[in-house]
Amino acid sequence: MKDVDYIIVGNGLAGIAFCEQLRKHNKDFIVFDNQSQQSSRVAAGLYNPVVLKRFTYVWKAKFQLELALPKYKELEELLQIKLDYKLPIYRKFTSIEEQNDWFTASDKAVLCDYLSTTLIKNENPHIRAEYGFGEVLHSGRINTTKLITSYCDFLDNEKRLYKEEFHHNQLEIRDNGVQYKNIASKYIVFAEGFGLKKNPFFKNLPLNGTKGEMLTIKATDLKMNFILKSSVFVVPLGSDLYWIGATYEREDKTHSITSVAKDELIEKLKKIINCDFEIIHQVAGIRPTTVDRRPLVGSHPEYHNVFVLNGLGTRGVMMSPFAAKQLFNKIEHGISLDQELDIKRFKVGR
Repeated sequence: MKDVDYIIVGNGLAGIAFCEQLRKHNKDFIVFDNQSQQSSRVAAGLYNPVVLKRFTYVWKAKFQLELALPKYKELEELLQIKLDYKLPIYRKFTSIEEQNDWFTASDKAVLCDYLSTTLIKNENPHIRAEYGFGEVLHSGRINTTKLITSYCDFLDNEKRLYKEEFHHNQLEIRDNGVQYKNIASKYIVFAEGFGLKKNPFFKNLPLNGTKGEMLTIKATDLKMNFILKSSVFVVPLGSDLYWIGATYEREDKTHSITSVAKDELIEKLKKIINCDFEIIHQVAGIRPTTVDRRPLVGSHPEYHNVFVLNGLGTRGVMMSPFAAKQLFNKIEHGISLDQELDIKRFKVGR
C-alpha cells in the first residue's frame, strides 16, 4: 500500500499548477494522466489581460498575472527550459470607429495599464492593416506543449506519474480519505479538462466543451515579431513558424481535425497577410469551457475529500495558478473560495 497526501487526475495546466502548490508546501502526491485531453497541449498559451473583441478587462487579470508570471519563471528554473516569451499583442483595427473605441477603453481605470494610447502604424508590407494597430501591454506566450511534456518527464523521474487511465469506479471514498487500487490518499483532485464529463462525481457540472482547431504555418517572408489579433490570432513561434487559431465548434466533441476548420482558418488568414505560406501542421482540442466563463473549483457536496479543478476555458495560462492556489488554501487552511469560482453556484451531486 502506498500512502500520499494527494492524488491528482490530469496533468494539463490546472494539474501542473496544483502540483506546484503541493511541492511548495512539501505535500506528497501522485498524478494520473493518460494524455487523453489535448486542450493544454495544443493551445497558443497566450496571457492577455484584455478581451480584444470588446476591449474589456479580463476577470481579475491583475491578480492572475501577478501570480502566474512568477510561477512560470519558477517552472523555467525547475525544468531548465524557456517557457515565457514576452511579446506584445497588436490588435488590428478595421476602421476609424474601432480606433476610437480602443482609445475610449484605454481611459478606463482598469484598462489604462494594459492598452497603449499610441496608434501603431503598419510597416510590414505582408500584413493588411491600413488602420494600424493597438498594442496590448503585459502580454506574451507560454509554450504549453513544452511545459506539459517537460513536467511529465519531471514527474516521471520523481516516480510520481502514472501514465494510465483513471477508473473512477475503482475509487473508494472513506471518512478519512480515499483509496484507489493500492494507493491511499487524504484527498483527490480531478483536473481532467473536458474528460470531467465522464467523471461520475462531477458530471452534473455545466462543463460545455468547445472544440478548437489550429494550424501551424511557415511564412518565410512574414518576419513578424509580435502577436497579431484580427479575426484569428497569428502567433510567432520562431524559425518563420506561426500558430494560427483558433476555431470554435460547440457540437463536435472529438479531437479529429477537419477540412472545414482548415479552410476557415486559411480564408481568415489570407485576409490578414498577403505573403505565401505553407501549412505544417493542424491540431484540435476540446477547451473545458463553462456557461459563465468562470472555473469550476471546489469540493463535492457529499464527499469532503473529493475536489475538482477545471473549466479554465481559453485562459488556462493566466487562470491556473490563481485557481490552484484558491483550492489549496481551501483544502489546507479552510479559506473560502472566491464565490465566482466555487462550484456551489451549481448543482453538483452524482
